[in-house]
Amino acid sequence: MRPANPCFSSGPCAKRPGWSLNALSDALVGRSHRSTEGRARLNEVITRSKAILGMPEDWVLGIVPASDTGAVEMVLWSILGTRPVDVLAFESFSATWANDIIAQLKLPDARVLKADYGEIPDLAQVDWARDVVLTWNGTTSGARLPYDAAIPTQRDGLVICDATSAAFAMDLPWEKLDVVTWSWQKVLGGEAAHGMLALSPRAVQRLVSTPAPRALPKIFRLTNSKGLIDGIFRGDTINTPSMLCVEDALDGLKWAEDAGGLKGLIARSEANLAAIADWEAQSGWAQFLAPNPKHRSSTAICLRIVAPWFTALDHAGQTAAAKKIVSLLGQEGVAMDVGSYRDAPPGLRLWGGATVETADLRAVLPWLDWAYAQVRAQHA
Repeated sequence: MRPANPCFSSGPCAKRPGWSLNALSDALVGRSHRSTEGRARLNEVITRSKAILGMPEDWVLGIVPASDTGAVEMVLWSILGTRPVDVLAFESFSATWANDIIAQLKLPDARVLKADYGEIPDLAQVDWARDVVLTWNGTTSGARLPYDAAIPTQRDGLVICDATSAAFAMDLPWEKLDVVTWSWQKVLGGEAAHGMLALSPRAVQRLVSTPAPRALPKIFRLTNSKGLIDGIFRGDTINTPSMLCVEDALDGLKWAEDAGGLKGLIARSEANLAAIADWEAQSGWAQFLAPNPKHRSSTAICLRIVAPWFTALDHAGQTAAAKKIVSLLGQEGVAMDVGSYRDAPPGLRLWGGATVETADLRAVLPWLDWAYAQVRAQHA
């Protein structure tokens, strides 16, 4: 038994079931994104996204360059600096945002609240009078914040949320957030390079009333002398977008609607996590990197190897052994790109987002056991 689709990469992620290049046949290639038709399709990405996600009507949503990274950096540089900041760092990308705030923006009153891979920081330590930067789902650690995370709805600071591997697979508490970012290439399996930036009325007010205390390059600017550059949130873009990518994003959004909208997407992703959880409970060698079931990601599903022979190896040995398992799976064509992130503990990471069929995940699990056994035999 082999997965029908062996693509389990955590980004770019598997295309939606049934996808083919024919889905892009109506793309406006060779046309300007500034044309009436081009603007209409960009705006359609925005309106369909807001509808599926259940975003509050008074929020604005725009398409920005450079994927989720571009969206996050745009906000960090445009908003932060007028209030103290707390940053939650519990995996690679959240650690990157912390480093940018400390080492690049050099904010004088910034605290970093850390947690190990697989854990989340203690939210009771957060001062919500400060601006707070957090990642909802740890793409590289397999840990996520729960829907009922203790974030107050009444707070003085803004909550800036990187939701790149959470949007469309997890229910986000919009009333507890002020900025939300994601990219096209995660849960809906879109093509890369474009990011989405959602702003609450409070975030817009901050941008307009309190300009960033630094010079900003054009690619980061969300305001001008007249206030918010609202064209960005209607389909105008700061740079030239790929109309092929736009068409692919629309294809993914239409599929999401047919799959039951947000509720259906969440159900598909949670079914994937449940399939791996059933296998993990019987495995003698693999465990979730996130020990608390409440905090386990349903998209970036990270596994650590706990067999004594493996844990007895030094870090270099563990890394080499895990890479052998990944290589065997790739050579057999049953699971592509399933190694843990380079900064994470050596192990496996399988994408469980909505575009992945649960049947494919179930089919690959015996192959994980097979590849592990092959490498284990080399260390006997």
